[in-house]
Amino acid sequence: MTAIENLGDFKGLEPFFRIIEQVLSGLVDGEHFFDLHADDVVVEYIHTVPGYPRRTVGRSALVELYRPYSETMMLHRCFDLVKYHDREAGVVVLEYASEGYAVSTGAPYLNRFISVITISDRQITHWRDYLDPIAVFDALGWPARA
Repeated sequence: MTAIENLGDFKGLEPFFRIIEQVLSGLVDGEHFFDLHADDVVVEYIHTVPGYPRRTVGRSALVELYRPYSETMMLHRCFDLVKYHDREAGVVVLEYASEGYAVSTGAPYLNRFISVITISDRQITHWRDYLDPIAVFDALGWPARA
């Protein structure tokens, strides 16, 4: 059982959490998505959207970054998972898709991701995430030009 409070805050991310927990089962310790990460995990968002951080450090920072996600997006499913694992380097590369809707617009949301995950001592220590920002804009609306 995770020590994270108010797990209901993350309902929009449940399909994402479950697919990651399943694909990393046996490689990392912990039951819940957040438990899989080291206390000092570094997460980098290489392709992201305006206003979203490029980097976050620490499990608690990751929890708080993801806490309001359900106010913006609700995922129905994650699918098309492909896993590449370099056991010697301790790196897992995942390709997957997520589908749901934007809360503010009701518009459908479909995105594809590549996640490069480094595992050390049975914990995620580094995560590099790549997504399609156009898919986010199509669901939420395009940002105003300055």
